[in-house]
Amino acid sequence: MKLPEGFGENVFNDSVQKETLPSEVYKALRATIESGKQLDTSIAGTVASAMKKWAVSKGATHYTHWFQPLTGLTAEKHDSFIEPEGDKAIMRLTGKSLIVGEPDASSFPSGGSRATYMARGYTAWDPTSPAFVKEGTLYIPTVFVSYTGETLDKKSPLLRSMKAIDKQAKRILKCFNINCKKVSCQAGPEQEYFLISEEEYLKRKDLQLCGRTLFGAPVTRGQELEDHYFGVLKTTVADYMRDLDEELWSYGIYSKTKHNEVAPAQHEMAPIYSTTNIAVDTNMLTMELMKKVAKRHGLVCLLHEKPFRGINGSGKHNNWSISTDTGLNLLNPGDAPESNTLFKLVLTAVIKAVDDYQGVLRASVASAGNDHRLGADEAPPAIISVYLGDQLGALVDSIVKGENYVTGAKAQGSIGVPESPIFPKDATDRNRTSPFAFTGNKFEFRMLGSQANVADANISLNTIVADAFEQFADELEGKKDVEKAAEAIIKRELKAHYRIIFNHDGYGPEWEPEAAKRGLLNNKNTADAAPVLYEDKNVEVFVKQGVFTKAEAIARADIRLENYTKIINIEALTMVEMAKRDIIPAVSDFIADLCQNVAAKQAVCESIPFETEKKLITRLSELNDTASAAVEKLEKDLKEVNRADVKAASQAMAHKVIPDMEEVRKAVDEMETLTSSDFWPYPTYFDILYSVK
Repeated sequence: MKLPEGFGENVFNDSVQKETLPSEVYKALRATIESGKQLDTSIAGTVASAMKKWAVSKGATHYTHWFQPLTGLTAEKHDSFIEPEGDKAIMRLTGKSLIVGEPDASSFPSGGSRATYMARGYTAWDPTSPAFVKEGTLYIPTVFVSYTGETLDKKSPLLRSMKAIDKQAKRILKCFNINCKKVSCQAGPEQEYFLISEEEYLKRKDLQLCGRTLFGAPVTRGQELEDHYFGVLKTTVADYMRDLDEELWSYGIYSKTKHNEVAPAQHEMAPIYSTTNIAVDTNMLTMELMKKVAKRHGLVCLLHEKPFRGINGSGKHNNWSISTDTGLNLLNPGDAPESNTLFKLVLTAVIKAVDDYQGVLRASVASAGNDHRLGADEAPPAIISVYLGDQLGALVDSIVKGENYVTGAKAQGSIGVPESPIFPKDATDRNRTSPFAFTGNKFEFRMLGSQANVADANISLNTIVADAFEQFADELEGKKDVEKAAEAIIKRELKAHYRIIFNHDGYGPEWEPEAAKRGLLNNKNTADAAPVLYEDKNVEVFVKQGVFTKAEAIARADIRLENYTKIINIEALTMVEMAKRDIIPAVSDFIADLCQNVAAKQAVCESIPFETEKKLITRLSELNDTASAAVEKLEKDLKEVNRADVKAASQAMAHKVIPDMEEVRKAVDEMETLTSSDFWPYPTYFDILYSVK
């Protein structure tokens, strides 16, 4: 690809729209996209015709309404452009076909809000996210709703949450005599992933069925030497990354950064952040392309949060900010944050929102995969807290304590060598242990799992901040001295929510007991984290801001727990199958082989020592029996799970089934270290992590 000419070549973007649409139609469409005006449906036919013509010129023969059901993935149903005209065929996309589609909704998760026999669902065009052509099909981003009006996707509530923050932020800005047409949230989800050999992947049932290894003894060389992080790219990996970049750029995705991550075979891609709903769509497309491009290189891209025990897992940092259509970043402190009342008010609103709804934020990133990494020394703890850094931390301290704020002199960096340039130092350091950290002009929500749809976290974040904005706007509107009233709110609310601020090491042993003293939540797994979504206060905030109905909010809580239960069930059944059909028999065969060796020695001469074989036979026999008994207990407890009650089922999975799985794994992983590689039925961590050259 030739840059920059080839960037976005597969996207029906602004420049293509301007070139292919009549002027009045183009202006009407841009008004909807840029200012949030109601879509003028009368222009749909013209847009559809231009979109079809452009797509056909790109080789497209089909179109699909691309949507994000509550599976956490994307969905698509392809229809051809072909329509009959006499005994010939013509290529056509009508305005109606562009605006609305009707996929079967019966088999998608609904949280019990729909009966299975109620099959009708509708997809409706989201004109704010550009269409694109991929593999001969025109992809039209859409929302997905049921016949009775319930939202069945993640895009609809995301757009509603963006509307809520736009509405309430403009009320705040109006109090400060700042006018704008639109306030938008931006997101930039960094994406971590593993690349492994497809050949090794196909030898592991657990990787194929669960996305992670259920067994695996630690590799003798993991990330201890810290040499993989930012290290030289392997040739195969470099070729993959180059190919991936070109794919992403062709779809208008601003892939900016690529590098090796901490663990062997782990890597990261980071985009430039964009408007939240675009960021969500492009991240979903990015994950899909990562997998497809990998296959072309004989690789498999693993997006599970913890595919390998004992080394770093993968996350997805969500960089989040708020700005106006006039270019004002509401989270930019400026050169003098102490006198920037608007910034302090916005900062206070975010802090208040995070404290008031810490359980909601934690639940928004809860999943079976993410439970493996939160709280480990590789990801933020499961406790929500806000990191502000030295500058803002000192400012907040001065406000809360009623002390004078002393502005620190701007620091410059240097290594003390004359030839080295002087460089400006940022006002705050980065805190990799914080789940919600201020990073200069935005917040970085660092708890998201690598395979997550980032819509969930952004829906929650937008909604709770919009709620705080609304409360502040209610208090400020009508005040003669807005600055004075705002300063009073800032001081009162920072004092009330000071407990959520933590500017130290989140990995330190003192933080967990300190968080408990502060009354902060510490829900370490999904089964314990998700139930807060049923609480009246947490349901009400979504209802009040027009993001969910009560039924939709409850349904999504049910779906999260149901999904968690299903994943653990699949993992447990896979573990049972691997242990019973492959591992335990393989170890038995190795034990038998050792016994034959002993018998052969004794046949030659009874005085030949065989103590090594005896110890190995004894230990492996003990472990094999232990593994077999643990598998039986796992099967028994799995059968007793009450699937009819999602809360009870998730609790059983978290507190009975998972501990059972740990016992199976403990025995099996030790057997792996004692069993000859000629007998072990699966590739080891070394085979997998060091297979790519």
